[in-house]
Parts: sequence; structure tokens; C-alpha cells
Amino acid sequence: MTTKNKAVFLDRDGVLNKEMGTYVWEPEKFIICPGVPESLARLKAAGYHLIVVTNQAGIAKKLYTATEVRACHAKLQAACGGIIDALYFSDAHPSVSESILRKPGSAMLEKAVARFKLDVAQCWIVGDRLRDMQAGANIGVRGVLVGEQENAEGFAPHVADLRAATSVILGQ
Repeated sequence: MTTKNKAVFLDRDGVLNKEMGTYVWEPEKFIICPGVPESLARLKAAGYHLIVVTNQAGIAKKLYTATEVRACHAKLQAACGGIIDALYFSDAHPSVSESILRKPGSAMLEKAVARFKLDVAQCWIVGDRLRDMQAGANIGVRGVLVGEQENAEGFAPHVADLRAATSVILGQ
């Protein structure tokens, strides 16, 4: 019998690093949110795989490169002690190219489900946009919306940040 694993899918901008209101691709402007390393450590200690799923449309718009995105991800991994299991990004933008990887599509999550043999019923997604919640819902993953979303449309749970989302996930 195969054991199924559990994971927390994490949107990047606005969850793990500060949302700048514009694209974030320069490591010196990539500011990790307070409490992120500690929150990820708590989730990891509870047996969750940690998987970043982020739309990076600036690549399709030729504003920056995948190499620059990876440099930001290296900074994130370093700050968190290398505990993130996978970092997926979609380089598409609807005005330039179609992609099922781009959230609200769920292909980034589906890749991780296959790779890590995940039980979607034991997984969560944490994001700051309803499209993140939709990507999770597409495959049966529960979501926690974070941040100051005016257009949260009554989505629950809706909490302040990753620290609060971690408490929701861990049932605390």
C-alpha cells in the first residue's frame, strides 16, 4: 500500500514575500514577509511538503527572466533553511500566451500531486487572490486566503498572513 503525503501549496507574492504592487524579480527587492521562515518550519514539522506555486507573467511580457525568478527563489530557500520541497512558476500571461500552468489553472498543483504522491484531501493552498483558491478548488484542495483583499467575496477562512494561515491549517 502506498502512503499518500500531504502538502501546503504557497502562492509567492503577498504570502511569502511582500507584494510590491508591481512585479518582483530583483533579489534585493524581494522582501520575505515577517514570520515566514517560522511558519514554514511549523508546517514542515507537522509533516507537510512545502510547495510554492506562483504566476510570473513578467517573463512572458519580457520584463525579466526565469533566471531572475530562480534567484529570488534561492533567496527564499536560504532564508527558510532550504525546507521548501519544490518551487513551480508559470511564465505565461493571457495577453501573450495561454497556459494551464497559470493559476487559476491547476497544472502546477497537479505536477506536485504526481511528484510527491499527495492526497489532495490532506492538502491546503495559501494565497492572496481568489485565483489561488480556485486553483486549489479545481483539484479538491482546501484554501486559506490571506491579506487585505477587498474582493474576497466572503471567502473563508480569510486571515491576515501566513502565520495566521498556519494556525488554521494546524488547527490551533
